[in-house]
Amino acid sequence: MNQEIKDYIKEKLKYIPDKSGVYFMKDEKNNIIYIGKAKSLKKRVNSYFTKSNKDTKTTALVEHIADFDYIITENEVEALIFEAEMIRKHKPH
Repeated sequence: MNQEIKDYIKEKLKYIPDKSGVYFMKDEKNNIIYIGKAKSLKKRVNSYFTKSNKDTKTTALVEHIADFDYIITENEVEALIFEAEMIRKHKPH
């Protein structure tokens, strides 16, 4: 991940709400490479970009993230259902 992308993501992380929802990690070609759900979007998405211990799979994923989007849901159950629908629709790696 180059410095320009890191700076872009760092700035975008400041505006994530502390609400439940579904997030979409995208590569440089804007392809969705991962879809996840969260009770707190702010905490979960930020966790990808902190220097804490990550497993090999997550480290590899983060190296390919160039952007992310999210959709806020009313609650965690709605996020779970929406996540499953989005995975079926977009079929990320």
